[in-house]
Amino acid sequence: MATLGLMWSRKAGASGQTAGLLTTLLLGLLMLSWGPLGVWAQNDTEPIVLEGKCLVVCDSTPSSEPAGNALGMSVRSGTGRVAFSVTRQTNHEPTDMSNRTMIIYFDQILVNVGNHFDQESSVFLAPRRGVYSFNFHVVKAYNRQTIQVSLMLNGWPMVSAFAGDQDVTREAATNAGLVIMERGDKAYLKLERGNLMGGWKYSTFSGFLVFPL
Repeated sequence: MATLGLMWSRKAGASGQTAGLLTTLLLGLLMLSWGPLGVWAQNDTEPIVLEGKCLVVCDSTPSSEPAGNALGMSVRSGTGRVAFSVTRQTNHEPTDMSNRTMIIYFDQILVNVGNHFDQESSVFLAPRRGVYSFNFHVVKAYNRQTIQVSLMLNGWPMVSAFAGDQDVTREAATNAGLVIMERGDKAYLKLERGNLMGGWKYSTFSGFLVFPL
């Protein structure tokens, strides 16, 4: 009897091991057929592979500033893109500009990702708080006067540039810089000195969101 009991226990153990191996093999085949366990983000982005870590998926185009949650964390979009680039393709006299504001207008949009640059007013409206990069290149043609052009933020000059060489027919006031903008802040170019009687064809104005804050 003892011999039979030992043989039975060995057979039972062997059967258990066989079943365990079969289960492991089936699980392995299922994992190979399914591929890595992933979660797709909301806007048909690439799958994010989970490896035992917590994942938060957020909207790539939030309509408002993110708010903190009960854990003191905030969810921010990593793909919110904001950029514009505009140019002047025709010459015109300063009478086409506002005599009160002297904002420098641009008549052609090259890039306007997010549609935050208004062509009619030539003003950029910040969609969210962050660090923004701007650069400008304002050309004066056949004009011997010195001009001063400033990048304005809510009516205050942030960066200025001058062009005053009287021996050239075309010269540009050029500068660039980084500024912190709040949501709803306005940025534009203003002619603060001189005039653009010969026009400012080929002038450009560009900006983009470097990163949100």
